[in-house]
Amino acid sequence: MLDCTAAAPLRGTGLRRPTWFTHTLVILVSLIGGALGIGGAFVSEIQTGGFVLLIFLGAPVIEEAFKPIGLYLSLLWWPRALTSRLHRAVLCGGAGVVFGLIESAVYVWIYAADAPDWFPLFRFTVPVALHAIASFTVGLGIDRRIVDWVNHGTRMPRRTVRFYAAGVVIHAVYNTTAVILALTGVLDF
Repeated sequence: MLDCTAAAPLRGTGLRRPTWFTHTLVILVSLIGGALGIGGAFVSEIQTGGFVLLIFLGAPVIEEAFKPIGLYLSLLWWPRALTSRLHRAVLCGGAGVVFGLIESAVYVWIYAADAPDWFPLFRFTVPVALHAIASFTVGLGIDRRIVDWVNHGTRMPRRTVRFYAAGVVIHAVYNTTAVILALTGVLDF
């Protein structure tokens, strides 16, 4: 019988090699983190008071920080299971997909229930892809050093800041473009 909790020790380190069960947990926690990010982003966005700049800058800053919650937890609990930079970015992109799907469901079924027929297809493709791409970009900069930054007050890694800023810019450019297209009547939301 396969023991999913056992792991072979890594020679000379006293650490255990991650199992398939650990990798499964990392995936699930990362995806659930995308869902948890919705709540955090919602509360933070309401606390800002709904200023006009929120659409352009506030939402991307807040959302790109919250979507990787599951990845942050995985770095804390199972750092050896996060095997590479690409692995972390893909997990973060998956969290972005979950976040985007939940956000789109809220827009389609609650905020814009009387929207045009094309709106659900648009909402469940373009914005979801945007969230995946922006989160993937942010994930490229996340590594174990972010845990040290939180716990010990070390400097935030420059790479983390650069990729986070890039993800925020991608998201902000999309939001700005969508608002301009809506205000000019090109897209009728």
